[in-house]
Amino acid sequence: MSNADTLVILDFETTGLSPDMGDRAIEIGAVLLENGQVTDRFQELMNPGISVSGFIEGFTGISNAMLKDASPCADVMHRFADFIADHNLVAHNASFDKRFLDAELKRISRNYSGRFVCSMLLARRLFQNAPNHKLATLVEYTNAAADDALFHRALYDSEMTAKVWLAMLGDIQQRYAIENIPFELLYKLTKTPAKSVDKLLSSWK
Repeated sequence: MSNADTLVILDFETTGLSPDMGDRAIEIGAVLLENGQVTDRFQELMNPGISVSGFIEGFTGISNAMLKDASPCADVMHRFADFIADHNLVAHNASFDKRFLDAELKRISRNYSGRFVCSMLLARRLFQNAPNHKLATLVEYTNAAADDALFHRALYDSEMTAKVWLAMLGDIQQRYAIENIPFELLYKLTKTPAKSVDKLLSSWK
């Protein structure tokens, strides 16, 4: 059974909200955690072949000029599929990132074998007293060092998600004395009502 401290944490920046509406990825950032330590990073801009709107440029800081000389999405996604390998995956608001990961990999006939967990859903269950469960709020809530000016760039958001993820693992270890936390437990937690989280963790063997 794979442990929750060894996996890939990823984040996409995109041209919009939905690949079903023709939106594409423009940047992928990820960190590889092994035994709770960041051992590798992946970050690339990618040229989607369509223009980025002024809103997206303002939101992400990624301009059409920056993307002009970037590798095509297909080339970047082949490299990223190799980076993922057979690891489990984590993203903050994972439903968004999973849609784009699935859509971009489908275009190049690649796939992944790991399971996907949403760190935001997990935080809603473990950090129920947090003001909200946006990434920036959770970074502050867990006292992780951050630079607000860099939010909404893919690698930075992945690194901040990794800090929040490790804080959640530490919280479980401290409160419930579960030393080696399996990924499957956290997957189950994201499907568990908040009121039942304590019972599940207290009874976990």
